[in-house]
Amino acid sequence: PKNSDDGHVAGLILADAALAQALGWGHVVPLLAAALKRADLRKQGDDLRLACHRALISSVVEAVRQASDLARRVTHLKAVAPKLRAKGAGDAVEMFLTWDAVAPSALPLPDRAARRLCDRLVDLGAVRELTGRDTFRLYGV
Repeated sequence: PKNSDDGHVAGLILADAALAQALGWGHVVPLLAAALKRADLRKQGDDLRLACHRALISSVVEAVRQASDLARRVTHLKAVAPKLRAKGAGDAVEMFLTWDAVAPSALPLPDRAARRLCDRLVDLGAVRELTGRDTFRLYGV
């Protein structure tokens, strides 16, 4: 590594990977990397262990909150899906349920219809516009 920060980043990624493997998870979840502070990384022994425990607890609480919010949003999107009349709306909804972010141009609809569908889904509270821009927009659950 070029500097100690590079080593810390790699170490945190490996620590989260080891945690995921120990728990039998199929994916790495950045629990330690998201919550440990630079000052925590200078600690040793029991102080470092306590900092890691605190980081895990705060990260897990936030991850559960986000998962709950996402599950609620997915349920709402599935509930409004039958109200959509555009051809290809079912495939579009499936894209929103599978992808992190969707550009209207990626939807299986003509451009204007895709933009209108996205606007309708935003009006229904089923998806959010993620970029905050007027020209290039991305939408997601």
